[in-house]
Amino acid sequence: MNPMYDFNGQVALVTGASSGMGLATARAFAAAGASVVLADINTDALASATEALKAAGHAAIGVVCDVSDEEQVAAMVRRSVETYGRLDMAFNNAGVQAPPTDAADEPASLFDRVNAINLRGVWSCMKHELGQMRKQGSGAIVNCSSLGGLVGLPGRAAYHASKHGVLGLTKSAALEYAPRGIRINAICPGTIATPMVTDMLAKGELDLSVALANQPIGRLGEPEEIAASVLWLCSPGASFVVGIALPVDGGYTAR
Repeated sequence: MNPMYDFNGQVALVTGASSGMGLATARAFAAAGASVVLADINTDALASATEALKAAGHAAIGVVCDVSDEEQVAAMVRRSVETYGRLDMAFNNAGVQAPPTDAADEPASLFDRVNAINLRGVWSCMKHELGQMRKQGSGAIVNCSSLGGLVGLPGRAAYHASKHGVLGLTKSAALEYAPRGIRINAICPGTIATPMVTDMLAKGELDLSVALANQPIGRLGEPEEIAASVLWLCSPGASFVVGIALPVDGGYTAR
């Protein structure tokens, strides 16, 4: 059973919100009473996710946003504040995976794309969210890293570089903004049952038996389990938690 949170009167922004961990987190914020801004680059999926929340009686808007474009990120945050008057919580979740590549053969275009979304996208989102939260003197941000931010794996240099970078951003900004009433943390999901992982399995970029063997709990994680971690980090229950990289990985990094 997940804890019950009361986020009534608060506003949550979730990027990569049209599916997987982002959608599960947007739903969880809404169920806890928050007004939710769902952001994604996938227009149709975003519209469907937003309308489903509104049909269930929740306050929600969808904003199309490519997080690799800082102007779009700035507009996303402006729209959030124009609609709801404030911004209390953010889950910077939008990201992409990359196919396994020998480090000596990795194209610069692949490295640039992965880092533009996974690293610069988080930097840009956090920058503009902090601009609003600084005015309020309060807020909580959770950045999505990965177990790939804590360990290395052959064939994953660009992806792991981006996710390690997220942790550096998180820790430095957390130290800067904790005295101003804003908490910033990161989560490091293991292999989660999301459309991204399903696609990797279909393309042969991930072996299910290997993934299960690497997670001592013996199964894939569920998006709702990531959502539960994000909500805890944004809640008063985590009021003394600052600058951490929280593994939510079924034991992968405990080995």
